[in-house]
Amino acid sequence: MKNTDTIWNFVEARHQPMIALSDAVWDIPELNYGEFRSCALHAEALRREGFRVAHDVGGLPTAVMGEAGEGGPVIAFLGEYDALPGLSQAAGVAAHQPLAGDGNGHGCGHNLLGSASLLAAIAVKDWLAATGTPGRVRYYGCPAEEGGAGKGFMVRAGVFDDVDVAITWHPSHFATIFPPASLANLRIDFTFTGRASHAAAAPFLGRSALDAAELLNIGVNYLREHMLPSSRIHYAYQDAGGVAPNVVQSRTVIRYTVRATELDDMLALADRVRKIADGAALMTETIVTSQVISGMANLLGNPPLEAAMQANLERLGPPPFDEADRIFATSIRTTLTKEEIAAAFKAMDLPVDPDKPLCDTILPWSETRGRSMLGSTDVGDVSWVVPTVQALGATCAIGTPFHSWQLTAQGKSPLAHKGMVHVAKVMAATAADVLRDETLLARAKHDHAERLKRQPYVSPIPADVQPPLVVEQAA
Repeated sequence: MKNTDTIWNFVEARHQPMIALSDAVWDIPELNYGEFRSCALHAEALRREGFRVAHDVGGLPTAVMGEAGEGGPVIAFLGEYDALPGLSQAAGVAAHQPLAGDGNGHGCGHNLLGSASLLAAIAVKDWLAATGTPGRVRYYGCPAEEGGAGKGFMVRAGVFDDVDVAITWHPSHFATIFPPASLANLRIDFTFTGRASHAAAAPFLGRSALDAAELLNIGVNYLREHMLPSSRIHYAYQDAGGVAPNVVQSRTVIRYTVRATELDDMLALADRVRKIADGAALMTETIVTSQVISGMANLLGNPPLEAAMQANLERLGPPPFDEADRIFATSIRTTLTKEEIAAAFKAMDLPVDPDKPLCDTILPWSETRGRSMLGSTDVGDVSWVVPTVQALGATCAIGTPFHSWQLTAQGKSPLAHKGMVHVAKVMAATAADVLRDETLLARAKHDHAERLKRQPYVSPIPADVQPPLVVEQAA
């Protein structure tokens, strides 16, 4: 308990600058691989706190890494700072009020995510120095989690190869362990090329790329009956070919996302989608090419690390929300539907409590919790090469949909700040446990090795695929 209290004190000592960092990143929402200003803010904070800083990590211009300490195990904290398009919103306002500008917004709380992970890393750095404990702590600022698979490219570049344990978190409605499950996914662009013609005078001369894309959609819809119930397939047109209905469209680009709970199942399902695309091209006498844009593996759990993190959650207790936080959360909930509020409880396998606006307890650990409502994360790829554990931090009103303006509205609120500091304490204490307890580290590594014996890691990103990097724009 004494050691745990000490690490919490180090978090408290540095939390104000990290809250300021979180708010500054919220103010400049940047999309996948374009997080130049957000990355620079994190790099500046690392230098100010005495870390040894490396830029362009893994060949990604918006990835940064800071390291402190000497010898011993290497503990990595993973941070993010990318935003989403179309989710601009005034802070602290329980009504939809988009801000002037590019329309981007932090509708998934990654401004908080990176700042809390960095706060935990700073606390561990200071704790190592104060206690003389051997060990190195790293903070990795990771770009493009929102579909860009930044960590997947970093894994492929080997930047985590000498890390012993990785720790991270994600904003949530509740304070608990991140369920050790996610959907592996692959994003593929299919480009159909046909032949244009006059749609009335000579349609027989045309070969419609748009028809081919629609036949692909029809074929995939029939495939849905014959795939695993937990698998998911989505699509979006990137280029529908044009706006003139009297032209047989000669080029169409459609992006598919294929997901499954296991990496090998996802890769097999993606191959079936490719075959349907080939069939659509055959039926329309068009040509189809495909290009993988990004891919993510599913998460591997690590029970020894999850048990250690759960113990720290229970020692710390729930976030210290006050009446003002509950009043603001209640105002946000007036903009939500009953279904949205209920879904948040059901995702955690909890009975619905419509009168509870904020998390007020630590959920007991359950390995199966949350498996009915899974998304994807590029933390999955890290978890295949490093024993990894994640927390969920309570940072918003229960029921707030992620990727929504309501989440953006709460991103600079006192309740979000309290949840951010709370989860930083949990992560820092878990790192201290690993650094002090050789048996915990050994058990974590053994569990990880046993999982890889059953199924070795295969990067879902083909070797010839490069990240869609953004050229930095002048401010």
